[in-house]
Amino acid sequence: MPILHKYYQAGDLTIASIISQSLLISDVVTFRRHPNEEMIHETILGFNIYNNYFRPSLTFQSSMELLSSRGKFIPNYKCDIQNIPVAVIGGPNSNICLHMAAILRNYKIPQVTYAPAPEINSQTQGRFFHWMFPNGHHQYTGIVQLLLYFKWTWIGVVYLSVDSAETFIHNMLPIFIQSGICLDFIEKIHLSSDVAGTIISGIAMYNIILESSANTVVFHGEIQDMTYWRILHRLFEFEEMSMKKQGTVWIMTAEMDFTSVSFQKSWDTDFLHGALSFSVQSKDVPGFKKFVESRKPYLDKEDGCIMDFWEQAFNCFFPTSMVQKAGNVCTGEEKIETLPGSVFETGMTSHSYSIYNAVYAVAYALHAILLSILKHKTRVHRERWILLNHHSLQLHHFLRSVSFNNSAGEVVSFDQTGELVGGFNIINWVTFSNQTFLRVKVGRIDPNAPPDKVFEISEDAIVWPSIFNQIKPLSLCNDNCHPGYRRTKEEGRPFCCYSCLPCPEGKISNQTDTDDCFQCPEDQYSSSDHNLCISKTLNFLSYQEPLGICLAISALAFSFITAVVLGTFMKYHKTPLVKANNQNLSYTLLISLLLSFLCTLLFIGHPDKVTCLLQQPTFGIIFCVAVSCMLAKTVTVIIAFMTTKPGSRIQKWIGKKLSGFIVLFCAFIQAAICTIWLATFPPFPDFDTYSVTGEIIVECNEGSFIMFYCVLGFVSFLALVCLTVAYLARKLPDTFQESKSIAFSMLLFCSVWLTFIPTYLSTKGKYMVAVEVFSILASSAGLLVCVFFPKFYIILLRPHLNKREQLIIRKEWNMKDEE
Repeated sequence: MPILHKYYQAGDLTIASIISQSLLISDVVTFRRHPNEEMIHETILGFNIYNNYFRPSLTFQSSMELLSSRGKFIPNYKCDIQNIPVAVIGGPNSNICLHMAAILRNYKIPQVTYAPAPEINSQTQGRFFHWMFPNGHHQYTGIVQLLLYFKWTWIGVVYLSVDSAETFIHNMLPIFIQSGICLDFIEKIHLSSDVAGTIISGIAMYNIILESSANTVVFHGEIQDMTYWRILHRLFEFEEMSMKKQGTVWIMTAEMDFTSVSFQKSWDTDFLHGALSFSVQSKDVPGFKKFVESRKPYLDKEDGCIMDFWEQAFNCFFPTSMVQKAGNVCTGEEKIETLPGSVFETGMTSHSYSIYNAVYAVAYALHAILLSILKHKTRVHRERWILLNHHSLQLHHFLRSVSFNNSAGEVVSFDQTGELVGGFNIINWVTFSNQTFLRVKVGRIDPNAPPDKVFEISEDAIVWPSIFNQIKPLSLCNDNCHPGYRRTKEEGRPFCCYSCLPCPEGKISNQTDTDDCFQCPEDQYSSSDHNLCISKTLNFLSYQEPLGICLAISALAFSFITAVVLGTFMKYHKTPLVKANNQNLSYTLLISLLLSFLCTLLFIGHPDKVTCLLQQPTFGIIFCVAVSCMLAKTVTVIIAFMTTKPGSRIQKWIGKKLSGFIVLFCAFIQAAICTIWLATFPPFPDFDTYSVTGEIIVECNEGSFIMFYCVLGFVSFLALVCLTVAYLARKLPDTFQESKSIAFSMLLFCSVWLTFIPTYLSTKGKYMVAVEVFSILASSAGLLVCVFFPKFYIILLRPHLNKREQLIIRKEWNMKDEE
């Protein structure tokens, strides 16, 4: 089968090219003159272009024709002047390079390819390759960074059955897994000579994509696969099952580009709208667009591609065409710029840019060789090209070390492995209804940039597929776990699939898809949604709140009343009512009640070190004195009735000695307990951050609960003894004896404190303090009312009863009642 599409230009040195697309290769900078009019130091560079139609057999044939004489297929037979190329440019598929190498490596001809580097079996074979394509690892990491940037962790992968795709899948899968990206499906489309079988394979792939919950699909293919992809989309458009209805963001690798065959020129390009693709980093070459638009089929008869392109693009035919078709006759004056982008792009694509740089790389390497030769040679006229041919083996070394600025202002150089030093652009495809499209650069991968600049993306510049209505698409196995929830793995599903559990009490998560909730600081608590920590309010019985104000007013009011009673008793201290039942005990009891009312003020307000030290010991000692006074009063009454006979031995215990001993003895024991408490485990200010949600309880830590309950226990013991004694003496006859009042008051006292214990233990914070304050006020008020109010009433309102005669009359009445 002859190779029809060739392009040959004679020259002193020839650069060959075996490619899968018909492109004019030129080393012209300005594109204002024909390539054969440009000279580099008077040495003309020719070119010999073959189209291999994506077939390995024709790649081999083209390689052998390069080694044959012009117009004769006799490889390696020099029957006349034979111009073996100094270098061969190949692409865009990596397998083309390997097929070329099978022939050309025997002649050590440098091969410059604009395809990604394939898997090479030996280093010797790789020495002849130079890649106008950056290291593929940069593209792999770029795809992962793009997916992670948009949080697309649930994706699909589609690839075609070509060698480069197998390499891509083999290298990418571990990177996906290590980066936390899961694959819903990996679909391979089998390309074969059976068109029907290939289409069936593609339809099966489409159905899988339609049923998948992944909205992002990575598509790896080669440049010719775009044609096949367009056919599949066309089939589904007819069946109203287009991918745009389901909503898919396609991510294409740099090996792919837009291609079209003649029958597809009227097809829509909507399927590309919003897609993202990688491309070799490139820039606009000045003058190229104008040069392309000026091309005419009659300008160069040696171009074997342009006439066929012209007929297919403009739907016409030339009279000299081998196959006459119906339609208009081509004039050659048709305007290339009028063609839609889906038929022909006048701008330089990344593949064309790579070819452009490849030609200049060879030219600069040859120029470097020539300069090296001229330093040692004096005869330099027309024999220069002969010298270059003799030293062409050195081209490998000079190509590897070449570095130059192209006309677009970009530096072109190779690394030690022969791969292009550079990165990738991220392209967003925007299509229009007139079958044109734009390639919008929205990001880049630059491995030579600082770490924080290696990956750059402009999200606002991206146009998404229409179905997403310009809202960033999601591609997740399930919905995000919102703040306030944490992820938990689901058994039997990929690690990207998880359930969401709410954070427990006291913990929050303030980011999406967190693996665990974290504890709020002690001075903060979790909100009801468990998505943020809120500062806790201080909880203590304050003078600024109603409860604290009421208790403080009550304490002051009872203190005032107690002071009034005390003052009244002191004013009427000579009356029989005040003298009865030990006048000094009454004064001591009133003072202790006054102090007990005032000591409650220690419990109100912000606790500090001093108030915490004074609260419980002060309360314990004062109450001990008050209860011991009640006990002394009761014992005094009992002894008084036991000493009614003259000369009784017990009489000497009646009076101040016995009552004073009881009060002092009980107070001493309580003071000793409090001293031990303060010396060993004294109370201190403390913060309880856990008992009440949203509040920090500022409290006085008792230090030792054992000592605290010892203090309460001793007061309770005295109260029970006093209650028992008062109950037994309640029926003793006397005009002003207080046994009944003491019994009733102690019953009230014990009832209050029995109720206090469970209530105190079941409350927290300021309410617990309020319970204790209330208990102190209630029990003290009970003693005050029951013991002193009857006497206070008689002293002020019934003074005629406060007389000795009345005392005798009432005594006689009581004796008669006893009889």
